[in-house]
Amino acid sequence: MILVPLKDDNPTRSFAVLTAIFVAINAAVFVHQATLAPAASEEFILRFGMIPGVLTGAAYIDEALNPPPAWTTVFSAMFLHGSLMHVAGNMLYLWTFGNNVEDSMGRFRFLVFYALCGLAAAAAQGAADPSSTTPMIGASGAVSGVLGAYLLLHPHAQVWSFAFFRFAWLPAWAVLGFWIVVQFANAFLADPDQGGVAWWAHVGGFLAGIMLIPIFKRRGVKLFEGRNRTGPWG
Repeated sequence: MILVPLKDDNPTRSFAVLTAIFVAINAAVFVHQATLAPAASEEFILRFGMIPGVLTGAAYIDEALNPPPAWTTVFSAMFLHGSLMHVAGNMLYLWTFGNNVEDSMGRFRFLVFYALCGLAAAAAQGAADPSSTTPMIGASGAVSGVLGAYLLLHPHAQVWSFAFFRFAWLPAWAVLGFWIVVQFANAFLADPDQGGVAWWAHVGGFLAGIMLIPIFKRRGVKLFEGRNRTGPWG
């Protein structure tokens, strides 16, 4: 990755409890996955990952695996990851940007918002290839919604980033704008038959976050807030 956000300069009014809980659950589930034998880990992902073809009825899972109802995998898949880098990257983005988004709407609304963004991400990926039998896993879709919301809330916040092989403070609109352009480009250019990253899930979650934040934010919370005066720029 050539642009990695590490922290922002935006204070919050209270500790982001739900964001911390999401990070902890994702980490715990990944530790559990890491303890499984390779075959058991594959079965775990097949059972709890979101498989578009299973949701649409175009494919089926072996009943011997005792799969849960297909619709529940839209949510369980948000807590599964394929590698340490996968979970670490998602949690870094969630921790960096999630606290301010949670602060803007409160814990219960953030819970619903996060779930809806994950649902939108799954729908976008499923629509792109409804007969796919590749499990979609990862918090990226829901986290993408958080990024979309943050972009509308605090576009001028400063983000300490590792960007193009150096560290620098960059405006959030540049960091997140670059991120979503990369997602769109890959969504259009990547070969869907090759599997890999669920680019359309990222796009779907991001757009959902943009559309939902005006509804979910607290009354009095402004969109497109100006530069944070308590940050590194004074």
